[in-house]
Amino acid sequence: MSEYDMVPQEELEEMLEHGQDLVTSILDRKPYNEILAKIEAGAPLWFQDEDGSSPLHAAAYVENDALIKKLIEEGAVWNAVDNLHNSAGDISLSLNNESCYKIIRDAGIRSELLLSLLSSKNPPSTSPLSLVLKATDTSAAGSTDTFLSSRLVYKADENEQEICLLRLDNEEEVGVMMGWERGLMQETVDKLCTDHESLTEGLKVLNVGFGLGIIDSMFQALPTPPSQHFIIEPHPDVLKHMRELGWYDKPGVTILEGKWQDFMESEKLYGVGGFDVVYTDTFSEDYSELKRFFQSVPDLLAGPESRFSFFNGLGATNALFYDVYTHVSELHLADVGIDIEWSDVDVSSGSDERWGSTRDYFALPIYRLPIGKMRTL
Repeated sequence: MSEYDMVPQEELEEMLEHGQDLVTSILDRKPYNEILAKIEAGAPLWFQDEDGSSPLHAAAYVENDALIKKLIEEGAVWNAVDNLHNSAGDISLSLNNESCYKIIRDAGIRSELLLSLLSSKNPPSTSPLSLVLKATDTSAAGSTDTFLSSRLVYKADENEQEICLLRLDNEEEVGVMMGWERGLMQETVDKLCTDHESLTEGLKVLNVGFGLGIIDSMFQALPTPPSQHFIIEPHPDVLKHMRELGWYDKPGVTILEGKWQDFMESEKLYGVGGFDVVYTDTFSEDYSELKRFFQSVPDLLAGPESRFSFFNGLGATNALFYDVYTHVSELHLADVGIDIEWSDVDVSSGSDERWGSTRDYFALPIYRLPIGKMRTL
C-alpha cells in the first residue's frame, strides 16, 4: 500500500488535476508569476503525466533556469525519470543548455552528499529516490551476499568476446566483467604505474576484485613485474578460475580469499607497509560501500607517489546520474585527503555489439577515468 492509497479519491483527483495544470502551464510558457502562484497554492511537484513528465521536466523543455531553480528549492525530485528514462537533467543536456543542466546536477550532488551524511548517523533510508544509500536490487546483481552464493560462468559470447557472467533467477544474463573493458583497463594501468621515480624495484600492487583478470594480467606484464601483487577476491567460482589459470603459483602474487571488508584490519594486508598502486572494481556493491573503501585508501597507500583508482561505473546508464556520482566521489575522496585527476576515455567503439544478450552496465560513450594521489602540504 502506498501513501496515496490513504488519500480520499476526490482529493487525489484534485491533486492530479493541479499537477497536470502546472505541467501544462509550464509547457505553454505561461508568465512566471502565474506559475509561481500555482506552486505556492500547493500544486504537487512530484506529479508526472502520462508520458512521465514532471514540472521539472517541463521547465527543462522550455529552458527556464529560474523556474528550474525554484522547483528544486520547493522540493522537486531531481532524479525522476519519464517513460523514456530521461531525467530533467538529460533533457537539458540534450538541448545543450549548460545553465539548466548544472542547476539540476548540482541539486543531485547536494542531495546525495546530504543523504550520505545522514546515513553515517542513522540507519540507511529505504527511499527508492536515493542513488547512494541503499541498493534496492536484492538479486545477485545488487546484493553482495546473494552474488557470492550464485554461480558464475566464464565463456566467449556470440561475438567471441571473453566474458564472466551471472545468470539471474529470471534467466537474464548480467556481465560481471567483459572483454570490451580491456582498453580502458590498459589506460588505467598506464596512468597508475608510470612515473614512480623513487622506486628501485617492482611496484607493490593491491587489486580488489579479479573478474576476468584483465587488469591483474596487465600489472604482471609491466616491464618490471610487481614485487608484491595482492588480489582480494571473495567469489568461490572466481577463485576456482584463478587456480585453474595458475594465479596461486605466480611469483610475488598473494591472493586473499574473502571480501575486502574482511581485511581492513588484517596484518596480512597492512604488514606490506603500504602499496604503490591500489585499484578496486567490485560487483554488486552500491556507492555506500565504495565510499567506505575510500576511507581506507590513505592507510593503504605507501606515500605521495602512490596512486589509487576505481572502476567508475556507478550510474553509467544515465549521463546525469554518472555525472553526479563522479562529482560526489571526488568530494568524498577529497574529504580523506585524496585528490583526483580525471581523464576521458572513449568507449563507444563496438558498443552496439559488445553486450550480446547480457544486460548493459555502461551505456555512455565516455568513461571518466579517476587517478588519485594523496594530497601533499
